[in-house]
Amino acid sequence: MTPEQDARAIIAGLRAGLPPEPGALDWFAKGLASGEVSDAQAGAFAMAICLNGLGETGRIALTRAMQNSGTQLAWDMPGPVLDKHSTGGIGDCVSLLLAPALAACGAYVPMISGRGLGHTGGTLDKLDAIPGLRTDLTNDQLRDQLGQTRCAIIAASPQIAPADRRLYAIRDVTATVDSLDLITASILSKKLAAGLEGLVLDVKLGSGAFMKTEADARALAQALVSAAQGAGCRTTALITDMSQPLADAAGNALEVIAAMETLTGTSVNDALWGLTTALGGEALALGGLATNAAEGAARIGQALQTGAAAEYFGRMVAAQGGPVDFIDRWPDRLPAAPVVIDFVSPLPGFVAAIDTEALGHIVVHLGGGRLRDGARINPSVGLSGLANLGMAVEPGQPLARVHAASLPEAEAALKRLAAAYSISDIAPDAPPLIHGRVT
Repeated sequence: MTPEQDARAIIAGLRAGLPPEPGALDWFAKGLASGEVSDAQAGAFAMAICLNGLGETGRIALTRAMQNSGTQLAWDMPGPVLDKHSTGGIGDCVSLLLAPALAACGAYVPMISGRGLGHTGGTLDKLDAIPGLRTDLTNDQLRDQLGQTRCAIIAASPQIAPADRRLYAIRDVTATVDSLDLITASILSKKLAAGLEGLVLDVKLGSGAFMKTEADARALAQALVSAAQGAGCRTTALITDMSQPLADAAGNALEVIAAMETLTGTSVNDALWGLTTALGGEALALGGLATNAAEGAARIGQALQTGAAAEYFGRMVAAQGGPVDFIDRWPDRLPAAPVVIDFVSPLPGFVAAIDTEALGHIVVHLGGGRLRDGARINPSVGLSGLANLGMAVEPGQPLARVHAASLPEAEAALKRLAAAYSISDIAPDAPPLIHGRVT
């Protein structure tokens, strides 16, 4: 075995801040996929990259190595194959609206999604709240479903970027999530292996994002766009706000409810609608289904307004084993927590700041996320009725509603919420939904 093909030597080099030897990252990715690299070595590898970085060349090399660790999909569809990826936030259930909206506009959407990572919720965990729905489709099943429903939201099959599948879970439990290099390689290895023609990226910025500053968010967006375009995939990125939850709910079933309320028009969330149309407009322009992003956004809005997106979502849910009547009966089909308690404002004034990451951790500790690899998730728990920045409040007015499995867990969440919300007598400026665009 040569030095560049020894896990210990590779980790030692990364720990020392040295650029990896040629072939080293290819070998390590194959070792992650085959099991030759141990969990301990994978964790040390992730930590070394998190601390020292890889640089642009190493980042692209890791992305390609993880992409090439498994099967590469190819499509022959009568429309463009498009997708979206978010870097993760709180109350971000846009995928549940965007995939069917794009399908309603003529795109094919093989949306390979992930589970919760750190304090952020995962799209697959949200879908698990729908009884019977399966996200573990094989590549052949994915192909068949796209031909029928034009959209699917699934987990990466064991054959798609298996190195990332292994490293993704290890990052979640080793505090190595917020690394530009690891995020880039993780996102793009799966997306590029999925054979996309166009990809729009939602890079989050703010207290609930992995990237807290605009400089860091823009650096990640540029790294993602550069690497994806270099691999031949048309890509744009929007830098979007996560200084407060996107929807007014955080937690798996609760976010499905928020998505369904907007999809069906029963209670439209303006932020969800606005971001879905913005991202969808970019995607349709990339795929040639709109002349520009503005025209594409209008088409996505029409798909939402007419109910066409909801119809495609219902077809997708049924095709993946969920209730065939989900669009009509979704309030009856989702689990509910046995304990529900309001968190109320102690003071008059305005919501001046929200520790949005803390809200995510509250959901995790309620059982809506994972504190250790393999832990089971309770889909019914979380937070709803979350107050927005700038909201005027009176003493005793609810700022959030806790959904918990037990009274002690609910009371612990109330204490954490008290530290997450700041009330002031001065209303803050409203943050923009979209902070920038990278092409």
